Amino acid sequence: MADIYLYADETGNLDYAGQGKNGASTYFGFGTAVFTGNHGDALFGGMNLRAQLSADGLHLPEGFHAVNDKIATKNRVFQLIREQAPRFDSTFLYKAGAYSSVRSKGEMYLYKMAWFLHFKEIAKQVSTPDDTLYVIAGTFGTAARQTAAKVALEDVCNQIDRNIVLCVWKSSSSWGLQVADYGLWAIQRELENKTCTWLSPCVQPTLSTQFHPWGRAPRAVE
Repeated sequence: MADIYLYADETGNLDYAGQGKNGASTYFGFGTAVFTGNHGDALFGGMNLRAQLSADGLHLPEGFHAVNDKIATKNRVFQLIREQAPRFDSTFLYKAGAYSSVRSKGEMYLYKMAWFLHFKEIAKQVSTPDDTLYVIAGTFGTAARQTAAKVALEDVCNQIDRNIVLCVWKSSSSWGLQVADYGLWAIQRELENKTCTWLSPCVQPTLSTQFHPWGRAPRAVE
Protein backbone atom coordinates (compact mmCIF):
# COMPACT_ATOMS: atom_id res chain seq x y z
CA MET A 1 0.00 0.00 0.00
CA ALA A 2 1.39 3.35 -1.04
CA ASP A 3 0.33 6.95 -1.41
CA ILE A 4 0.67 8.20 -4.98
CA TYR A 5 0.33 11.89 -5.87
CA LEU A 6 -0.66 12.70 -9.44
CA TYR A 7 -0.64 16.39 -10.36
CA ALA A 8 -2.59 17.19 -13.53
CA ASP A 9 -2.49 20.27 -15.72
CA GLU A 10 -4.24 21.01 -19.03
CA THR A 11 -3.10 22.91 -22.10
CA GLY A 12 -4.91 24.60 -24.95
CA ASN A 13 -8.44 25.91 -25.23
CA LEU A 14 -11.64 24.08 -26.07
CA ASP A 15 -12.41 25.91 -29.31
CA TYR A 16 -12.26 23.75 -32.41
CA ALA A 17 -10.11 24.98 -35.29
CA GLY A 18 -12.19 25.78 -38.34
CA GLN A 19 -15.28 26.79 -36.36
CA GLY A 20 -14.78 30.47 -37.03
CA LYS A 21 -13.33 31.27 -33.61
CA ASN A 22 -10.09 33.19 -33.35
CA GLY A 23 -7.25 31.80 -31.30
CA ALA A 24 -8.26 28.14 -31.33
CA SER A 25 -5.30 26.03 -30.21
CA THR A 26 -4.09 23.13 -32.34
CA TYR A 27 -4.23 20.70 -29.44
CA PHE A 28 -6.03 20.22 -26.17
CA GLY A 29 -4.38 17.92 -23.71
CA PHE A 30 -3.36 16.90 -20.22
CA GLY A 31 0.00 16.40 -18.63
CA THR A 32 0.74 14.86 -15.27
CA ALA A 33 3.63 14.81 -12.84
CA VAL A 34 3.66 11.91 -10.38
CA PHE A 35 5.41 11.73 -7.03
CA THR A 36 5.31 8.57 -4.93
CA GLY A 37 5.03 8.66 -1.17
CA ASN A 38 6.24 11.44 1.08
CA HIS A 39 7.56 14.17 -1.19
CA GLY A 40 7.66 16.94 1.36
CA ASP A 41 11.25 17.74 0.44
CA ALA A 42 10.17 18.32 -3.17
CA LEU A 43 7.32 20.61 -2.11
CA PHE A 44 9.63 22.55 0.18
CA GLY A 45 12.15 22.79 -2.63
CA GLY A 46 9.61 24.53 -4.82
CA MET A 47 8.60 26.92 -2.06
CA ASN A 48 12.23 27.62 -1.19
CA LEU A 49 13.07 28.43 -4.81
CA ARG A 50 10.14 30.83 -4.96
CA ALA A 51 11.33 32.50 -1.75
CA GLN A 52 14.91 32.75 -3.03
CA LEU A 53 13.76 34.41 -6.23
CA SER A 54 11.59 36.79 -4.21
CA ALA A 55 14.68 37.71 -2.19
CA ASP A 56 16.38 38.51 -5.50
CA GLY A 57 13.57 40.93 -6.30
CA LEU A 58 11.38 38.75 -8.50
CA HIS A 59 7.66 39.16 -7.75
CA LEU A 60 5.92 35.75 -7.83
CA PRO A 61 2.49 36.13 -6.19
CA GLU A 62 1.04 33.30 -8.30
CA GLY A 63 4.07 31.04 -8.25
CA PHE A 64 5.59 29.67 -11.44
CA HIS A 65 3.93 29.47 -14.84
CA ALA A 66 6.09 28.33 -17.75
CA VAL A 67 4.43 30.34 -20.51
CA ASN A 68 4.94 33.59 -18.59
CA ASP A 69 8.21 33.09 -16.71
CA LYS A 70 11.43 34.60 -17.99
CA ILE A 71 14.30 32.44 -19.21
CA ALA A 72 16.33 32.94 -16.04
CA THR A 73 13.39 31.72 -13.95
CA LYS A 74 12.80 28.77 -16.28
CA ASN A 75 16.44 27.77 -15.87
CA ARG A 76 16.07 27.60 -12.09
CA VAL A 77 12.72 25.81 -12.14
CA PHE A 78 13.74 23.22 -14.71
CA GLN A 79 16.97 22.52 -12.83
CA LEU A 80 14.97 21.79 -9.68
CA ILE A 81 12.57 19.59 -11.66
CA ARG A 82 15.56 17.70 -13.04
CA GLU A 83 16.79 17.06 -9.49
CA GLN A 84 13.36 15.96 -8.23
CA ALA A 85 12.71 13.72 -11.26
CA PRO A 86 8.93 13.12 -11.08
CA ARG A 87 7.30 10.87 -13.65
CA PHE A 88 5.81 12.80 -16.58
CA ASP A 89 3.05 11.69 -18.98
CA SER A 90 1.12 13.59 -21.61
CA THR A 91 -1.93 13.19 -23.85
CA PHE A 92 -2.64 15.62 -26.68
CA LEU A 93 -5.80 15.63 -28.77
CA TYR A 94 -5.27 17.10 -32.25
CA LYS A 95 -8.53 18.97 -32.54
CA ALA A 96 -8.66 19.00 -36.33
CA GLY A 97 -8.83 15.21 -36.14
CA ALA A 98 -11.97 15.13 -34.00
CA TYR A 99 -14.98 13.33 -35.45
CA SER A 100 -18.06 15.46 -36.07
CA SER A 101 -19.91 13.40 -33.47
CA VAL A 102 -17.36 14.51 -30.87
CA ARG A 103 -17.52 18.15 -31.94
CA SER A 104 -21.31 18.14 -31.75
CA LYS A 105 -21.19 17.24 -28.06
CA GLY A 106 -19.61 20.55 -27.15
CA GLU A 107 -16.42 21.88 -25.69
CA MET A 108 -16.60 20.37 -22.21
CA TYR A 109 -16.94 16.95 -23.81
CA LEU A 110 -13.51 17.54 -25.32
CA TYR A 111 -12.14 18.35 -21.86
CA LYS A 112 -13.65 15.21 -20.39
CA MET A 113 -12.47 13.00 -23.25
CA ALA A 114 -8.91 14.27 -22.98
CA TRP A 115 -8.93 13.59 -19.25
CA PHE A 116 -10.44 10.13 -19.70
CA LEU A 117 -7.98 9.06 -22.41
CA HIS A 118 -5.07 10.22 -20.29
CA PHE A 119 -6.14 9.19 -16.82
CA LYS A 120 -7.56 5.72 -17.53
CA GLU A 121 -4.10 4.56 -18.57
CA ILE A 122 -1.82 6.50 -16.27
CA ALA A 123 -3.80 5.77 -13.09
CA LYS A 124 -3.33 2.04 -13.62
CA GLN A 125 0.33 2.40 -14.49
CA VAL A 126 1.31 4.38 -11.42
CA SER A 127 -0.87 2.71 -8.77
CA THR A 128 -2.46 -0.55 -7.67
CA PRO A 129 -5.98 -1.04 -6.26
CA ASP A 130 -4.46 -1.14 -2.77
CA ASP A 131 -2.81 2.26 -3.09
CA THR A 132 -4.34 5.64 -2.42
CA LEU A 133 -4.09 7.78 -5.53
CA TYR A 134 -4.31 11.49 -4.79
CA VAL A 135 -5.27 13.34 -7.97
CA ILE A 136 -4.54 17.05 -7.75
CA ALA A 137 -5.93 18.88 -10.77
CA GLY A 138 -5.64 22.55 -11.55
CA THR A 139 -8.72 24.74 -11.75
CA PHE A 140 -9.84 25.56 -15.27
CA GLY A 141 -11.52 28.58 -16.87
CA THR A 142 -14.39 30.67 -15.57
CA ALA A 143 -16.42 29.84 -12.48
CA ALA A 144 -19.02 28.05 -14.59
CA ARG A 145 -16.37 26.06 -16.42
CA GLN A 146 -14.61 25.23 -13.17
CA THR A 147 -17.82 23.63 -11.94
CA ALA A 148 -18.32 21.70 -15.18
CA ALA A 149 -14.67 20.63 -15.24
CA LYS A 150 -14.83 19.36 -11.66
CA VAL A 151 -17.89 17.26 -12.53
CA ALA A 152 -16.05 15.85 -15.55
CA LEU A 153 -12.98 15.03 -13.48
CA GLU A 154 -15.09 13.32 -10.83
CA ASP A 155 -17.02 11.26 -13.37
CA VAL A 156 -13.85 9.94 -14.98
CA CYS A 157 -12.22 9.19 -11.61
CA ASN A 158 -15.30 7.20 -10.60
CA GLN A 159 -14.84 4.98 -13.64
CA ILE A 160 -11.33 3.88 -12.67
CA ASP A 161 -10.72 0.90 -10.39
CA ARG A 162 -8.53 2.76 -7.94
CA ASN A 163 -8.86 4.34 -4.50
CA ILE A 164 -8.86 7.96 -5.70
CA VAL A 165 -8.96 11.19 -3.72
CA LEU A 166 -9.67 14.09 -6.08
CA CYS A 167 -8.46 17.58 -5.20
CA VAL A 168 -9.09 20.57 -7.48
CA TRP A 169 -6.77 23.40 -6.55
CA LYS A 170 -5.46 26.64 -7.97
CA SER A 171 -2.10 26.12 -9.64
CA SER A 172 -0.63 28.95 -7.59
CA SER A 173 -1.23 26.94 -4.42
CA SER A 174 0.75 23.85 -5.41
CA TRP A 175 4.35 23.27 -6.47
CA GLY A 176 3.26 19.90 -7.88
CA LEU A 177 0.80 21.57 -10.25
CA GLN A 178 3.49 24.01 -11.33
CA VAL A 179 5.80 21.07 -12.07
CA ALA A 180 3.08 19.51 -14.21
CA ASP A 181 2.65 22.83 -16.02
CA TYR A 182 6.37 23.11 -16.75
CA GLY A 183 6.64 19.53 -17.98
CA LEU A 184 3.58 19.87 -20.20
CA TRP A 185 4.85 23.16 -21.63
CA ALA A 186 8.19 21.60 -22.57
CA ILE A 187 6.54 18.57 -24.19
CA GLN A 188 4.18 20.77 -26.17
CA ARG A 189 7.03 22.94 -27.43
CA GLU A 190 8.60 19.88 -29.04
CA LEU A 191 5.25 18.68 -30.37
CA GLU A 192 4.70 22.01 -32.11
CA ASN A 193 8.26 22.03 -33.49
CA LYS A 194 9.41 24.89 -31.27
CA THR A 195 12.72 25.16 -29.49
CA CYS A 196 12.92 23.89 -25.90
CA THR A 197 16.42 23.39 -24.56
CA TRP A 198 15.07 22.12 -21.23
CA LEU A 199 13.11 19.13 -22.55
CA SER A 200 15.98 16.73 -23.11
CA PRO A 201 17.91 17.24 -19.85
CA CYS A 202 15.08 17.99 -17.44
CA VAL A 203 11.87 16.27 -18.60
CA GLN A 204 12.75 13.58 -21.12
CA PRO A 205 14.63 11.34 -18.63
CA THR A 206 11.41 10.68 -16.69
CA LEU A 207 8.89 11.19 -19.50
CA SER A 208 7.12 7.83 -19.54
CA THR A 209 4.36 8.23 -22.16
CA GLN A 210 3.27 10.59 -24.91
CA PHE A 211 -0.15 9.76 -26.34
CA HIS A 212 -1.61 11.28 -29.53
CA PRO A 213 -4.83 9.31 -30.14
CA TRP A 214 -6.03 11.69 -32.88
CA GLY A 215 -2.66 11.99 -34.58
CA ARG A 216 -0.41 15.01 -34.92
CA ALA A 217 -0.60 18.20 -36.92
CA PRO A 218 1.42 18.14 -40.16
CA ARG A 219 4.78 19.82 -39.73
CA ALA A 220 5.33 22.93 -41.82
CA VAL A 221 7.53 22.45 -44.86
CA GLU A 222 10.42 24.88 -44.88
